[in-house]
Amino acid sequence: MLFYKIDVELSGKAEEPEKSECRDRATALQAKIGMLFEKCEYSCHITIADIIDKKSRAELCAAVKAGMMTASILEDFLRVMDLEYHSFTFQEITFKAYFDLLRLSCQLGYISSYDAVVRKLKIDGLARHGHSGLPFSEAMILGDNTRRELLARAAKLLCENLPVEIERIYQGSKDEKSSGHPVHYLLQSDALDLRNKMLRVLLRALYQNGRIASRRYCEVKFVPTDYLSASGLKALYESCGGGTVVVSFAEDEQEESDHARIGADVIAELCSVMRAYRNRVLTVFCLPKSADKIKEVFLEHLGAITLVPLAEDTAFGPRAKNYLRSLAGQHGTKPDKALYKPIAEGKGYSAGDLQLIFDEWYDHRLKTTVFTQYADLETANKQVALKKPRGSAFEELENMIGLAEVKKIIRQCLNFYKAQKLFREKGISTERPAMHMIFTGHPGTAKTTVARLLAQIMKDNDLLSVGDLYEVGRADLVGKYVGWTAPLVQKKFKAAKGSVLFIDEAYSLVERDGEFGDEAINTIVQEMENHREDMVVIFAGYPDKMDGFLQKNPGLLSRIAFQVPFADYDAAELCSITRLLADKKKLSLAADVEEKLHPIFAQALQKEDFGNGRFARNLLEKAVMKQAGRLVAMEVDLVTRADVSRLLAEDFDAPEIMGK
Repeated sequence: MLFYKIDVELSGKAEEPEKSECRDRATALQAKIGMLFEKCEYSCHITIADIIDKKSRAELCAAVKAGMMTASILEDFLRVMDLEYHSFTFQEITFKAYFDLLRLSCQLGYISSYDAVVRKLKIDGLARHGHSGLPFSEAMILGDNTRRELLARAAKLLCENLPVEIERIYQGSKDEKSSGHPVHYLLQSDALDLRNKMLRVLLRALYQNGRIASRRYCEVKFVPTDYLSASGLKALYESCGGGTVVVSFAEDEQEESDHARIGADVIAELCSVMRAYRNRVLTVFCLPKSADKIKEVFLEHLGAITLVPLAEDTAFGPRAKNYLRSLAGQHGTKPDKALYKPIAEGKGYSAGDLQLIFDEWYDHRLKTTVFTQYADLETANKQVALKKPRGSAFEELENMIGLAEVKKIIRQCLNFYKAQKLFREKGISTERPAMHMIFTGHPGTAKTTVARLLAQIMKDNDLLSVGDLYEVGRADLVGKYVGWTAPLVQKKFKAAKGSVLFIDEAYSLVERDGEFGDEAINTIVQEMENHREDMVVIFAGYPDKMDGFLQKNPGLLSRIAFQVPFADYDAAELCSITRLLADKKKLSLAADVEEKLHPIFAQALQKEDFGNGRFARNLLEKAVMKQAGRLVAMEVDLVTRADVSRLLAEDFDAPEIMGK
């Protein structure tokens, strides 16, 4: 079906008619318009949309189901309407433009109901497409090209089969009386711009050789989980008689592999309608290059239909450089060595890859060569790369004593996600890896503190949605009776979604009551996989015991992204920790305090599980209590603010256990 807007230059001019005169004239013409529509058995509808410029010009709209609009058809209509004219012109338009004119015709009384017109044309489902679940877009084939021009354009695109198909199209038909489409098309490309260029070249060749009569083509985009109205599809194909329907699948390979069979019913319905209209409407299927499963589903439902494959090629070496050169030519700029530098020997590139290479080169060229006044300004990517992680939690971690390995790993996590943002366009994987960790170390090495800070850091930098810390042990995860354990574990994981689940002394899960412990571990492993996108699980405990724990379940180790060792602090670090803890209490240490603390810490290090940071905290708390006794024994009126806020060496004593 072809839709037209028709401009008619009428003979003579007249004064602006009264409204009543316009209504009477419209009513008289309405009957004639309806008679002509019925006479042609509802295959061609022409109506007056408006008469303007003091009756010197008329706008008409038309829908032709079979064939094309001709001068004789239009002359017959104007004669029946008693419209004297000098000349007329008509042009093909989209359905939307036609429908707008049709509604105007109804408002002015030239037709009684636009709904009745589209219903008799069998495209009423299309007129209601906003409510039928069939979103579609329309476009027109613009301009005309010679065979040589089309072949030249096709040669510049990364599709070797396209020039071959252009040559076949220009071979024409052996029987000019026969009509129909011998083949339909399958375009496969991951680059939307390339796909559209291929489509335009193909449709221009088909139109210029009479294989399609209409310049208008409609595109339906869908995913397998969409609902496509059967009545809407039929109306769309009915409206595209003599033209083209483009069916575009809009997901990548990862998603389509999961949903290919889910969408089989949608594809089956679409292919059923396509087969019914195969000789009246050309169909072009557009799929991503890697959508093999979806392609198979389409082929299963197309029966005897022949599809001509037009797939984007992978360009190597000279061909990749030629494509970059053509992109530079389109922008009216001269390529240089820097444009070709990213092309590696033996590596294949898609059109999308080459477009990204060109865009980056061209952006830099514009800034540094054409508009040199902007050469010193940094790109957005560079600003992001230089930006420090957000939030006070990161600063707090950085200020903690020691923990060099811990800080390094957390920076790796943050840099990974920064790289995803910066280099997504350049092909870096966007699939989020598991972030689960193991913290190994003796008590007091800040494992829980770091876990709390890690949760907040990830929240501040958009790696976790909530950023809380949920600390659990064996009693929280292992049930008393058979069947209780799995629900307990699942409940904890559900509560910790978007946060960090910290499982302290994780090996205690399997040290006794093996059956229940095994159930806990198996459930944890499953839940870790289910929540890998927005959750971090941290197992914590002694280094030697954690090794045995990891061997308990083969799937556990494979889900651990980082094993973070928390080393014991040395004497100097413990002195620094003591000073840091004192600062938080708004206390200062006298100059000789560290001299006294160092041998105490050195001796403590000789004992297993001496407590690390906890030992330093306990030492400080006892010093504060001893300071209080010292201050009370002084003359109260002589105690200064400095005395209250300063700890002396005499306030610190080695614990009694150190002498045993």
